[in-house]
Amino acid sequence: MTKLRLGPVAEEKPVKLTLELPGWLMREIMDYARVHARLNALGAPLPPERILPAMIDRFIAGDREFSKQRRRAQ
Repeated sequence: MTKLRLGPVAEEKPVKLTLELPGWLMREIMDYARVHARLNALGAPLPPERILPAMIDRFIAGDREFSKQRRRAQ
């Protein structure tokens, strides 16, 4: 089975953020959430406020140049 880059989503205390997204991007996020739910045997897709933080975290964690620059700055 093909795996997505995003695995299970952990719970953590949230910080409120208001964000406007273009419609096309919201549709992409919802499509991703549906595929994620199917591949992780979830009953329903995670709502955007649950899946987006995990997607952003995964993106940042995979950015090698960001990690390198961050280490240099510390």
